[in-house]
Amino acid sequence: MSVGGRIPLVPVGGVAPPIDHVRRRLAYGDLTAAARTELPLALEKLVLADPPRFLRFFNEAPAVSRRFHLLELLPGIGKKTMQAIVDERRRGAFTSFADLESRVHVKNPERLLVGRIELELSGVEDKYRLFIAP
Repeated sequence: MSVGGRIPLVPVGGVAPPIDHVRRRLAYGDLTAAARTELPLALEKLVLADPPRFLRFFNEAPAVSRRFHLLELLPGIGKKTMQAIVDERRRGAFTSFADLESRVHVKNPERLLVGRIELELSGVEDKYRLFIAP
């Protein structure tokens, strides 16, 4: 096992997994200081490994009410940036993070997603869960 490595929970290629069973889900508070430091890097790898899944959020996130949009739940996205994203996605769907960055001038959109995922993992009380199941 290594930092950032994936550990299979089912047999792969006839080889038994290194873990026999999982007792419970780890809470954010159970993580060590070192694990909390590594978490954003691991989350960023996950986001960059599956861009279509996370770009779908930017392309399809709806307004919750007349005054609030799901895009505003991302740290660093305010009303003006949210409106710019909505206007640009009307012209065409975002195809990559670089496309999103160049059309809307949002720096590191993948880090915005990582910030939101980390907030959800930390257990911040919020009625909207975008990426993590409660």
